[in-house]
Amino acid sequence: MDTDDLFPGFTTQDIPTGGGVHIRVRSGGRGRPLLLLHGHPQTHAIWHKVAPELAGHFTLVLADLRGYGGSSKPAGTADHGNYAKRTMARDMVRVMQALGHAHFDVLAHDRGARVAHRLAVDHAAAVRRLVLLDIAPTLAMYEQAGDTFARAYWHWFFLIQPAPLPERLIEADPAAYVRDVMGRRSAGLAPFDPRALAAYQHALSLPGAAHGLCEDYRASAGIDLDHDRTDRDNGVRLAAPLLALWGQDGVVHRCFRPLDEWRRVAGDVRGRPLPCGHYIAEEAPDALLAEVIPFLTGEQVHP
Repeated sequence: MDTDDLFPGFTTQDIPTGGGVHIRVRSGGRGRPLLLLHGHPQTHAIWHKVAPELAGHFTLVLADLRGYGGSSKPAGTADHGNYAKRTMARDMVRVMQALGHAHFDVLAHDRGARVAHRLAVDHAAAVRRLVLLDIAPTLAMYEQAGDTFARAYWHWFFLIQPAPLPERLIEADPAAYVRDVMGRRSAGLAPFDPRALAAYQHALSLPGAAHGLCEDYRASAGIDLDHDRTDRDNGVRLAAPLLALWGQDGVVHRCFRPLDEWRRVAGDVRGRPLPCGHYIAEEAPDALLAEVIPFLTGEQVHP
């Protein structure tokens, strides 16, 4: 589905990353390169409210994760390694290298933030600064999951069920899945531009999209936790300066202590809650920009 009207002046291309996989990217702006990664069940269109301002400061690369949007949706493997965050992070390094960006900043939300976490660990020399939106580390969230979290993040446990059960149920009405998952968060559907919402619904209706989405979560509940535990056992920590932001009306704020958790895995961490729910870039774009631009340009931000 064409969302060019949400990103005037940006260009779109498919970049091969190996193994027959391509990543759909939209690029624009000027300045230091900034990679932007979206979450579930969305696409790069989540950034349309902040992209115009960011494009005045940075060269933006808005990517669809593998399995999402216009990017490839390969079949999952037995260990779900095709959708391990290590694999998805490698996609993004290759995208940025193909565009001539050996070093870059990252702004990422939800699933994209989990990819960005792995990207900054596995490719530390490439990532300058990192902004992660509305997550705590994956391992911490699984290990501390309780009743309140499980009820609110029910999809974490639904999507990891063996194929093809969740795929079949999503494919029965992908538009309703998007509407129900997003609309049951704290702000309902009010924050979403109808064009963006339609793009998310269309993207999930594409062949292989439901499978890609499920494989992303299956990997997070298995192989990704193995990688995270190995990092913990070996004392591997995030080196890049990290700004963690989350919605004060969201589940992460209610169920976890994000700064404490990030400080367990990273050495340079700051951040705070913003006055919104989960979908920060669409619910509170001005508040997000007020935090992100000073941090990424090296100016003072809230400790």
